[in-house]
Amino acid sequence: QLQLVEFGGGLVQPGGSLRLSCKAYGVTLNYYSIGWFRQAPGKEREEVSCISTSSGRTNYDDSAKGRFTISRDNIKNTVYLQMNSLKSEDTAIWYCAADLSNRCGDYLTSEDYDYWGQGTQVTVSS
Repeated sequence: QLQLVEFGGGLVQPGGSLRLSCKAYGVTLNYYSIGWFRQAPGKEREEVSCISTSSGRTNYDDSAKGRFTISRDNIKNTVYLQMNSLKSEDTAIWYCAADLSNRCGDYLTSEDYDYWGQGTQVTVSS
């Protein structure tokens, strides 16, 4: 059974940086896609970025391009999201999720992902 655990959320000032980690337990992440989602209060959960842990293919939504970088460490079974130039609109609960069909970049929605972490709060405020 695959379990995902997110680390690295917290409070940061606008313009600051955070690195989120998504560690997998129970299954090796060599053949899946991992997506990072955020859900702000009163809004739908939206995908920000994803990575194929086999090919390294990545995808970003427009809000993340130039600010965020997704990467993976298959030895540590962990996917990272480096977030720079954070804005108040990045304030949300951030989730990682696994797509066992490895379809990063195929315009997936949250319903296409099979396993989810519990989420970590990111607050961008001065």
